[in-house]
Amino acid sequence: MSTEILVPASEIPLFAEERVMLHNISWETFEQLLAEAGDCRNTRFHYLEGTLEIMAPLSRHEGSNRFIESLISAIVEELDIDMRKLGSLTLKRRDRRAGGEPDSCYYIQNEAIVRSIVEIDLRTAPPPDLVLEVDITSPSTRRLPIYANLGVPELWQYDGKTLQYYILQDQDYVPVDQSPTFPWLPPAIILEFLQKRLILGETKAIREFKAWVREQGE
Repeated sequence: MSTEILVPASEIPLFAEERVMLHNISWETFEQLLAEAGDCRNTRFHYLEGTLEIMAPLSRHEGSNRFIESLISAIVEELDIDMRKLGSLTLKRRDRRAGGEPDSCYYIQNEAIVRSIVEIDLRTAPPPDLVLEVDITSPSTRRLPIYANLGVPELWQYDGKTLQYYILQDQDYVPVDQSPTFPWLPPAIILEFLQKRLILGETKAIREFKAWVREQGE
């Protein structure tokens, strides 16, 4: 017989990119922990069918996350594409016993649908079109079932060395070489500019990337 583990959010120890895995957690406790932790925090919560993962990212993690987001923002600016960025928005559906806080998430194809929605509720609104997961110290593939349950159609996963695109097919993620959202953008280009920022600095690297994007549209 399983017993639910009750841990106040304030008592969960997290240092650097440490992870805490809690099992036999009810949906009510998951939501209680989210409420106690509040919005002003650097931790990420991921929940699937009673298992809760809580992690705090390293600065290297966040640096890569924010720079990739800058690249995505540069694309939509140069190509005049509407996009809504929602960062680590808590994505959850009680009926599917799944919840997650991605490193970044974006509405692109469905941006117009959610443009005026203040509080996104996945029971009535579509999930983000694209989710970005950055995991430098350990693989984040165990989170893929969460986003699959939530119906996120495309996911990018960066591990510090490689960038993999995934698309959702038959409730599972399948690795692909092309992003459905940006089919002309190979992962190698993003990896190239992730390295360039360390040499040129982020501002110059973004400027060069914008020039490269413009060339693709010519």
